[in-house]
Amino acid sequence: MTSRGAGTAFSRRNYRLSIESEKPKVTGIVNSKLLNDYLRRIFPSADGIQPAAAYRKPLTFQNLQEHLDKLLAEDSGAEDSRDQVLEGRLGPSTVVLDHTSGFEGLLLVDDDLLGVIGHSNFGSIRATTCVYKGKWIYEVLISSQGLMQIGWCTLNCRFNQEEGVGDTPDSYAYDGNRVRKWNVTTTNYGKSWAAGDIVSCLIDLDEGTIAFCLNGVSLGTAFDNITRGAGMAYFPAISLSFKESVAFNFGSRPLRYPVEVLQDPPSVDLVKAHKLLGYLKNVIHIGIDVLEGKLVEKDTSTWQLQGEPTVLITLAHIFNHFAPLMCKVYLVEDVLMNFLLSILEQGGSVEAHPLIQQLLDLMWLLMEDYEVHECLKQLLMSLLRAYRFSPIIPDLGLQIHYLRLTIAVLKHEKSRKYLLNNVLFDVLRSVVFFYIKSPLRVEEAGLQELIPTTWWPNRFTKEGKESKEVKEESAEERLRRRAYDRGCQRLKKRIEVVEELQVQILKLLLNNKDRGGGEASRYIFLNKFRKFLQENASSRGNLTVLCPPEYMVCFLHRLISTLRCYWDGHKTKAPAALSSEEAYVPPQLFYNGKVDYFDLQRLGGLLSHLKKTLKDDLALKANILIDPAELQAVTMDDLDEDEESATSTAQRPVAALAIGGALARPSWLSSPTLGRANRFLSTAAVSLMNPRRSLGTLEKMKARTLSVEQRTEDDKGSHGNEGLLLGRPPEEPEQSITENSLLEILDGIVMMYNLSVHQQLGKMVGVSDDVNEYALALKDTEEKISRCPKKRRDIYEELVKSQKVFSEKLNHLSRRLAWINVTIYSKEKMQDIYWLLRVCIRTIEHGDRTGSLFAFMPEFYLSVAMNSYSTLKNYFSPVHCMEELPGYEETLTRLAAILAKHFADSRIVGTDIRDSLMQALASYVCYPHSLRAVERIPEEQRISMMRNLLAPYEQQPWAQTNWILVRLWRGCGFGYRYTRLPHLLKTKPEDANLPSLQKPCPSTLLQQHMADLLRSDCDMAPSFLNSVLNQLNWAFSEFIGMIQEIQQAAERLERNFVDSRQLKVCATCFDLSVSLLRVLEMTVTLAPEIFLDWSRPSSELLLRRLAQLLNQVLNRVTAERNLFDRVVNLRLPGLESVDHYPILVAVTGILVRLLMDTDFQGQFQGDLSFKRGFCITKERQSAKTAIGGEAEVCAVTVERNMMLSPQRN
Repeated sequence: MTSRGAGTAFSRRNYRLSIESEKPKVTGIVNSKLLNDYLRRIFPSADGIQPAAAYRKPLTFQNLQEHLDKLLAEDSGAEDSRDQVLEGRLGPSTVVLDHTSGFEGLLLVDDDLLGVIGHSNFGSIRATTCVYKGKWIYEVLISSQGLMQIGWCTLNCRFNQEEGVGDTPDSYAYDGNRVRKWNVTTTNYGKSWAAGDIVSCLIDLDEGTIAFCLNGVSLGTAFDNITRGAGMAYFPAISLSFKESVAFNFGSRPLRYPVEVLQDPPSVDLVKAHKLLGYLKNVIHIGIDVLEGKLVEKDTSTWQLQGEPTVLITLAHIFNHFAPLMCKVYLVEDVLMNFLLSILEQGGSVEAHPLIQQLLDLMWLLMEDYEVHECLKQLLMSLLRAYRFSPIIPDLGLQIHYLRLTIAVLKHEKSRKYLLNNVLFDVLRSVVFFYIKSPLRVEEAGLQELIPTTWWPNRFTKEGKESKEVKEESAEERLRRRAYDRGCQRLKKRIEVVEELQVQILKLLLNNKDRGGGEASRYIFLNKFRKFLQENASSRGNLTVLCPPEYMVCFLHRLISTLRCYWDGHKTKAPAALSSEEAYVPPQLFYNGKVDYFDLQRLGGLLSHLKKTLKDDLALKANILIDPAELQAVTMDDLDEDEESATSTAQRPVAALAIGGALARPSWLSSPTLGRANRFLSTAAVSLMNPRRSLGTLEKMKARTLSVEQRTEDDKGSHGNEGLLLGRPPEEPEQSITENSLLEILDGIVMMYNLSVHQQLGKMVGVSDDVNEYALALKDTEEKISRCPKKRRDIYEELVKSQKVFSEKLNHLSRRLAWINVTIYSKEKMQDIYWLLRVCIRTIEHGDRTGSLFAFMPEFYLSVAMNSYSTLKNYFSPVHCMEELPGYEETLTRLAAILAKHFADSRIVGTDIRDSLMQALASYVCYPHSLRAVERIPEEQRISMMRNLLAPYEQQPWAQTNWILVRLWRGCGFGYRYTRLPHLLKTKPEDANLPSLQKPCPSTLLQQHMADLLRSDCDMAPSFLNSVLNQLNWAFSEFIGMIQEIQQAAERLERNFVDSRQLKVCATCFDLSVSLLRVLEMTVTLAPEIFLDWSRPSSELLLRRLAQLLNQVLNRVTAERNLFDRVVNLRLPGLESVDHYPILVAVTGILVRLLMDTDFQGQFQGDLSFKRGFCITKERQSAKTAIGGEAEVCAVTVERNMMLSPQRN
């Protein structure tokens, strides 16, 4: 691998390396004898034998260059042996992936041609070099653990999208995903791999064998008697499925587990580098005592240059040879990185080793800029690879070692700024340094020693679920649980060491007190951070730039810890500012154009639309003036950019994504290729006036809007982003919040959570679910063993085998779960998410007070508020409960107020976000704790919420609205207290779980609000009920039509399979019909006068419509041997919820409430025939056909009341 500076002529820095010729005996620094002794000690001969004094020529700076050249040339003979090493190999000396002809399918290849990502079904690619004799090895760094086949192939192998390496006669592969080896046929082989593992691929063409190693441990010989002979040469090759990624090492870097490499190491340069490093160490160890005239030993830990001319010139000679070598990745990793690591191995904190800072000063002083840049880049890349692919050991010592060196390098200000500007985020994807990978093989991670005793709960319980009685914990189980907890605490302490080092790295990157000139590190970080967010926000699904979500989770927590530390640090210096516990993002950030939100959706729609429609409000409330002419220009620019984007998108497959071709693509190891930068949303010219100052005609001046790249030092202030808070609305207090740069970071954290963190937190819960399933399976197996007859020895042995398998799996999963609970679901991580939830709540509350300007808020703030609450409630239990968090009740109430107010907020226009708010509110009313929070919000807001829920269904998502009302009623209706479908309890008790298993928790307070609104508003009741009746008519009619189609398909002679989607839609229509009937039952119960008080103009019509629909339902459901019966009796999977009971008890509940209300019996005198003919008959049919005893009693009661009603009147 060549350096960036290769092929370009650079003039090296000139230093005066020799003395003046007219003063041959005087150095001007130290006397000649002392200088000679010093240089002899620094640059000893190779054999260590000094020449005799009589024959020794004094060594000075004048002849030092000649002496040094001679020393470095002593081992140059090693270069002659390189031809022997090359025997048995064909191809370029630098081995890379063949992205020009040696591939099949669509692949994305790194800029260095060593990393690859699959971008098609099963793409294949080989290397540029093949071998035909001898022993060879290459390494593959596994970045993802999916389907891949890694090994060797010949030039004659032909691959396609279905067959890859190992699927043809002369190709051989190992697949750690399926734990198999492949050569046309396949057999079990090896162990499963995980992301972060290193696979070594070995071929012995003398013996004719192929073997593989995983993290240096041999997996045994995979293939023997491979085809050899004339014309047979093997290429390294890989086939990988979509989104899988690896990085190859053919020898361009030191192999982790070396044998004979495909690419020869730079042996001559390696010898030179080690020699020069030895000379550098001598300079550090040996000092000159000028006063005493002698050489002295120095303590390396406290070594400083201190401007000594003799030492400086000596170092200049060393770096004159050393600097070009440090541009090569192999030498940086093998020589420089190991030397720097050895300095830190002496123990103590990073601050206790200032030698690394001194060495970096020397590099910037004595090396060319391009050399320092390349050296630092390769050093950080080597550190990243070492950290990313180091095996996990119990004390995480390797990861700690590499992080400590990263901190030491970043402590150097000039190096830190260069790396921030050019390497971190751009090349390395620095968030990798904040990731702690989860071990899939707990044995190799040492978790068995760390957590010797395993334990798992008998049953997970969540709020609202029906929980079975759990036996009291036995003494043995208690001891196991306590031992397991102690092991988890030991693991937690070790992981906390790594997390603290990661936080230290971020603290360095967020430092805004740099002593040097130029922009502070924090603001460089801010620019890169926003670009990083932009890549991930605008490229969802684009594999080339997305940061893996597991990295994002760790990065989020470290960034929160760092931000809060700086935030509270500012609070101590400025007591008037807010603490991190009161943090929020002020609303002016959303519309003053100082923060780039890319193309993310706002609550009120597109930004250009908002600026047009709300320009008067911006001018009045925020003193922001939109220039109409420039706004029109922006609109035209948007159209042009859209056309350009469409054109470039259409051309991109031809230019860069040719099918069957490999792409040079960016990844976490290479520099990202950014496409067309998304326009900065605030491209319109705005005028930012002094807050609260009245605007005159002459005062309306224009001010330019700046993107992140265009900000000047004035725009940022003196390290403070002074323009960030311009446009403060009158509702916003004038109190200082914190440093403006921290506000921008906080805004980015909220955005980052929305991008991928929430989804990843949900995925990791799967391990906990697996533990629960295996625990239940083990318990069931143990019960079967206890019941197994002694005569059935065969069954007993099989059960014991199953018990052993389940126990081993549980032991593995419980240790892995301990790791996940510490790294992802710990109490500290829960507090981070809770803090983020409270930040979003305060931000939404402040934004809401701005009135119409609330529409400028990005949608993701509401999304994060809802999702973070869902995470706290569902993902962290049962390890940690949300109830333990401080201020839990208050937070729950404030979030309830937000959901109650904004689910029908006219300022929010996005369909998706409105649906999300509705679903969140529906989930909120399902659980007692959150429902009580809804009841605690101010009465005015509760009434407003109920009024919005009672709006005509045609004007809102009626299914979600109806479901909310049903949840408020469930537990009060007729036969409506069940948590399992009653008709399934006898036939299929194991399938009797409803989609929602929460116990009924009705709200009488909200029911009363509903009754009051329906009674008091004469227009609301008929409009609401008519919409409910319309939807009921539609839903039940659709249901009947679908079951007719299902019945017809079942009656055909030929074998037919009903589409599962059709069955799902059919069941959904039935459930909707039942829920609509329950809302009608709720209305009849709470406000019967709406139907029965005929002084109301709409009562008679509503009652007639209700009677007609109930008649239709009963006719379809209760007739003997009808269509409904036949479909129910088919017992089709997916239609378990379709039965007589749910719908008939709902109808019965309506009729009972109508007929039991004696206050209005006089209204029914003229309609007695309707009551007897309709109600009594249908109720008796219902009782006979489906409902059973309970409904029979109901029917008798109804009949008795009906017969007595004339006598009473």
